[in-house]
Amino acid sequence: MRGKALPHKAAYFASRTINRLPEPRHKAQTGGMTHSIGIIGAGIGGLAAATLLAQSGHRVTIAERFATPQPVGSGLVVQPVGMAVLDALGAGTTARALGAPIRRMRGLANGRVVLGVDYRADAPGMAMHRAALFAVLWDAAIAAGVRMATGAVANAAPLSGRQRCITRIDAASLGPFDLVVDASGAGSTLSPLTARTLRFGAIWGHVPWPEFSTLPTDHLSQRYTAANRMAGILPIGCLPDDPTPRAAVFWSLPARDLALWPSRDITAWRADVAAFWPDIAPFLTTLRHADQMTPARYTHGTLHRPYAQSLAFIGDAAHRASPQLGQGANMALLDAMALTLALRAGPLADALPHYAHMRRWHLRVYQTMSAVFTPMYQSESRILPIMRDHFLAPASQVWPMPGLLSRLVSGDLVPPLASTRWP
Repeated sequence: MRGKALPHKAAYFASRTINRLPEPRHKAQTGGMTHSIGIIGAGIGGLAAATLLAQSGHRVTIAERFATPQPVGSGLVVQPVGMAVLDALGAGTTARALGAPIRRMRGLANGRVVLGVDYRADAPGMAMHRAALFAVLWDAAIAAGVRMATGAVANAAPLSGRQRCITRIDAASLGPFDLVVDASGAGSTLSPLTARTLRFGAIWGHVPWPEFSTLPTDHLSQRYTAANRMAGILPIGCLPDDPTPRAAVFWSLPARDLALWPSRDITAWRADVAAFWPDIAPFLTTLRHADQMTPARYTHGTLHRPYAQSLAFIGDAAHRASPQLGQGANMALLDAMALTLALRAGPLADALPHYAHMRRWHLRVYQTMSAVFTPMYQSESRILPIMRDHFLAPASQVWPMPGLLSRLVSGDLVPPLASTRWP
């Protein structure tokens, strides 16, 4: 991992910390510095952590509850700090070949630009279909020698001493492991996180990019009415086995209406959305059934202590927020990097508190920003959209706000890893 080229300035944290750490050393040379690690969940965070840890010399097993691991969801944006992690594990080039660079976020309400954020010219966001990112990370994990075990993960049971095993529903067990990493997402049965349910969610789908669309292919484009109606189009590149350019379509819905979506008349819905935003109409022509759009519910919360004895929580098992700032994938990737660096810096008992310390302030800032901004774009408030449109939007174009907003969406408003120095 040391010495790999990191092409973007937004990867400053990686170039200053990853490359100056010593090369991984074999267990026999270090008196036990490498570990047997079990990871629950083959999502973004789990696959990234498995690859990075295996590349550092650890023996890694992923336990996935699906018989055939697969991604859940549609499109996402890997921000520049997340791309730095993909570069560090050797998957950045492949990800860029499948993704679509996003250079601007632009949202309009009543013909007025109320969201206009430009990325730095040398560090765009990289929008991808979840299936494409999953394939990239899966291949990287296999190449790193990660062992894959599928079949209904149930728990991470403590053993005698400081080890754990992963117990499956079929009563079989994996392990023992020196460390178990819970990367099983918002549905984790291990995480003690109690998250607050947000009042708005969305429906998501992916469609071919229409030939005659006038929307820019390097923008995240959105339209709003107040904060209770929002539609968006995100270019997401292509799938590994299909070069057709694709887009993610999303439509905001109150959480109470998400359960009713499968019975909705999609023809009437398409007409309603097209009337709301005519430019979106070409993207809706291939949507013929309600099950082509997936309901997504959002929650918000953070574990104060994302670890226990021989157990670490990463990604949505440790923290959750709305996708308004586009940071979900980044947070999981950064958690994976922080845990890897912490394990390289010292013994296991000290590594887990160090991992939490590295991620604490970045998470606090972004969780706070998400809680502040989300109601301005997804809520039933009448006052917040007025503040957004008439005060915050004009102020966002006045120095130094454009630069700060660019850093906010890029993921480096504050250092992604607070410190890599061993206490």
